[in-house]
Amino acid sequence: MKRNNSGIKSATGLTGSGSRDWVLQRISAVVLAVYAVVLVGFFLFNTVDYQVFYGFMMSLPMKLFTLVAILSLVFHAWVGMWTVFTDYVKSGGVRMVLQSAVIVAILVYLFWGVMIFW
Repeated sequence: MKRNNSGIKSATGLTGSGSRDWVLQRISAVVLAVYAVVLVGFFLFNTVDYQVFYGFMMSLPMKLFTLVAILSLVFHAWVGMWTVFTDYVKSGGVRMVLQSAVIVAILVYLFWGVMIFW
């Protein structure tokens, strides 16, 4: 929690700064876009069966890129949902419940994604 000029505590986004959150969300969007382009390119330029796809996705560079993409998705989702909730959900109690549900879902997806690839 961070105190503003009036002395009232307010919840902050992921980094505690709106501009850093904005930059982080833009960087994560670029990572996700590049990841999508790599996957689409793979499917366009290869005859894909299970073995080929498995080999591609389980290669170390792709595993690392997938991990970065999953982390980018987590950051992107949190900053986006935090922004929506703080802008449109005025009730602090409802906002806290919604944010808690999103945090739980994001953590589940993060651990699930890591477990799949590692």
